[in-house]
Parts: sequence; structure tokens; C-alpha cells
Amino acid sequence: MIALTLAEVAAAVGGRLASGDPGAVVTGAVTIDSRTLAAGDLFVALPGERVDGHDFLGAAAAAGAAGALTTRDDDALPCVVVDDTVAALGRLATAVHERLVDGGLVTLGITGSSGKTSTKDLLGQVLATHGPTVSPPGSFNNDIGMPLTVLSADATTRHLVLEMGARGIGHIARLCAVARPRIGVVLNVGSAHLGEFGSPEGIARAKGELVESLPEDGTAVLNADDPRVIGMAPRTRARVLRTGRGADADVRAVAVALDAGGRAAFTLVAAGEEHPVTLQVVGEHQVANALSAAGAALAAGMAPAAVAAALSAAEVRSRWRMEVTRRADGVTVVNDAYNANPESMRAALAAIAGMAGTRRIAVLGGMAELGPDADAEHERLGRDAIAAGAEIVVAVGPDAVGIATGARAAGARDGEGSVHVPDRAAARALLTEVLVPGDVVLVKASRAFGLELLAADLLDDGATA
Repeated sequence: MIALTLAEVAAAVGGRLASGDPGAVVTGAVTIDSRTLAAGDLFVALPGERVDGHDFLGAAAAAGAAGALTTRDDDALPCVVVDDTVAALGRLATAVHERLVDGGLVTLGITGSSGKTSTKDLLGQVLATHGPTVSPPGSFNNDIGMPLTVLSADATTRHLVLEMGARGIGHIARLCAVARPRIGVVLNVGSAHLGEFGSPEGIARAKGELVESLPEDGTAVLNADDPRVIGMAPRTRARVLRTGRGADADVRAVAVALDAGGRAAFTLVAAGEEHPVTLQVVGEHQVANALSAAGAALAAGMAPAAVAAALSAAEVRSRWRMEVTRRADGVTVVNDAYNANPESMRAALAAIAGMAGTRRIAVLGGMAELGPDADAEHERLGRDAIAAGAEIVVAVGPDAVGIATGARAAGARDGEGSVHVPDRAAARALLTEVLVPGDVVLVKASRAFGLELLAADLLDDGATA
């Protein structure tokens, strides 16, 4: 973060400096985790159901924190007292962002039902070849994570890449009010959080809040292959840049081909130029993510040739997103267990179908927040897994029963091609028995079900095989 005095912090958040020297300077980072604090940092004491950040003010003082954002005064260290520390964190990010924009910072926002983090990672690596870029690993896409991302930028940062998630109407508009993007990227409109939005149209309405926030001299990068996304074009004052595979896209991919590892190569066509791209990330669905990243980078001033070269060098950055590991015994484990919805499940199944191997085994858990269609979507997923070429479908946990039912309905034999197990331990025991060299194993579920731990189990088993 740029250096601020405690008086400036208090003014930015509308708080009261209850103690300490107003001229004392925050020279380090803004953090919510007392375990990572260093001298000069600002600690934000967040409330929690099980842990309250105010309980760690003493630890913050011992670590040398310059001060803290709190809801009450404390003798341990200087406190800027506010009514709501989460809201104050957002106001601090807004104040810092405004200063950085005045200094030439270009802010890019990304949203969509799936692929946000993968696209953010691609774009961050591409833009880093063009100038200092802040794009954190993981999904820092809510009212806490996104302001922390903003506050990790400083006066040297030229590009700030922000991921924006939503669980309701108005969420993205609120994030855009914290840090208004100049370039906005909308990837897709799918079924993620459908139970909370009620309909795909509700999701599209929410995602479109990003393009509505863009300034007239900004750019909306829209996936023209998704009708609901390109339908957002009339909702923005900004220039619209269309991405996709169709001939009418401004940034498009032609001659797409997959290698034996499921990685796509294509020709990037943009601004009257054509350049080869060979992705290092797995899955044909990454082509759409790469095109969106390319469109945003072009809007930020990069040349097509430089974008293509940087895309070809970009790697997986965030954990549990199509992480491909080959065990010593020849079993390939694909850990895509960070999150799941019907669209991302089908994309992952298609990805392993394109990978070289003797058998494809889909180890699938529940998909959360699908609303009244959840049962039907899980059964459909089981059928889709068999249609995608999975020889064995292992459904894990009570929420995944329908996946096994759907796989049987598609012709898989109960107990062989379609198996339901109650939990992670049972899945591990089963897979230990059935896996053989050459198998490709996909592990995927919504984050709440924790199947990334099962993927780690499988890698541990391979290490001792």
C-alpha cells in the first residue's frame, strides 16, 4: 500500500483515531491475519462467528503493527475506531485506489459464472510483461478479498487485476464502487449460485453491473459466444470488444487443436494480425478464458504479438484449478476441486477426455447453491460424465447420490462404472483398489465438500506406491 499516516487512514474511513500519534505512518501492508503481520502494517480486526480479530490486537502490537482498524479502542496499539471494519476496509481501498488512478493505474475487473480465477491468473501474467501488475493468487473476489487486493498495489503498480464475485443483485456494483474498473471482462453466464439468483436472467443482470460501471473511455470485453454476455453490450457506455470463435469477434481463436495433455493451441486473430498461441493450462475451455484475457490486455495497450507470446508462457497460478500431476506409478490426478457448477463440471470432463490415458475416472462431489433444480442437475451430470467418456464415475458424499443415479441411467453398471461412496475415506479406499497405471482421474466438487483433500490423498498414495 502507499504510505499513509494514521490521521489519513482515519479520514479515509470516516473513523476516529482513539489513541496514538496521528502522524505515525503505515509503511507496510494491510492485513486481516495477525499471523502474517510485520512492522509498519495496518491490522484490520474483522468480526467472525468463531474468531474475532479484536482478540489479536495484542499480537498485532507485538508484531510492530503501526495501528489497527477496530470497532472499539484498545490499549495495545493505536486504533482507528469505526462502526464496521469490513465497510471501513472498502472505504480505505477506495481512497487509495483514487490516488493510484490519478498516478496512471489501469484497473481491470473480471466476472462470470466460472473461470474468473483462471482468467485473472492468465491476464495477470500477460500484463506483467507490460508493466508492474497486481493480481493475487486465489479467489479474492468479495467485500474483504477485493479491497485487500486493491490495498496491495502501490505507486509503482501499472495494472490492477480484480476478480469480482456475486451472490446477489448489487454485489458487483458495490465492488465496483470500491474500485471502479476502466476495463471490464464478462466471461459467461451459467448456473453458479442459481439457487440465490433464481434464474440465469438474474445472474446476467448481476454480472452486467460490471459493464454498467465502466467509464465512457473504458472497454467492456464481452464473450460473444455467450448470448447473455454479448447481450450486455447495450448496458455500457464503454467501447465493446467482442471475444470468441465466431467470425464477428474482434478477438478470436481459429484452428484450435489439443495436444495429448489436453492443452490447446490456436491462432490468435486480433487487430488485423495473426499470432500462434500454445497454452500451458489444461482444457479446451481455457481458450475462451485466454481470449478474454487477450482482449483485456489489448484494451490495456499491449500489442497482439506480445499478448500471444505471454499467453503461451502463462501457467496455472491458483491452487486446485486443473492441477495436473502424474504419479510415479503412471496415474494422472487432475485436481479441479476448488469449486464446481454444471458448466465447469462439463468443461473439466471434456478436458480429461482430451488427455492421453487408458481410462478416465471422474470422482465427483456435490454442486452447491443450485436451488430447486439441484437433484436434476446432479443426475444430468452423471449422464454427462458417461457421455464424455468416463469409464468409472465415483460419486462422493450424500449430495452426490444423483450423480451415480445419472451415470447408471446412461448405461454405467452399478458398482463398477457407477459407484456412490459416503465420504472421502471411502473414496480413497475404493480408488486405491481400482487405479492402474495410465488412468486419468478427475477430482471435482464445490469447495464446501473439500475434495481437494481427496486429491492430495491420491497423490500421497502415489508417492508410496
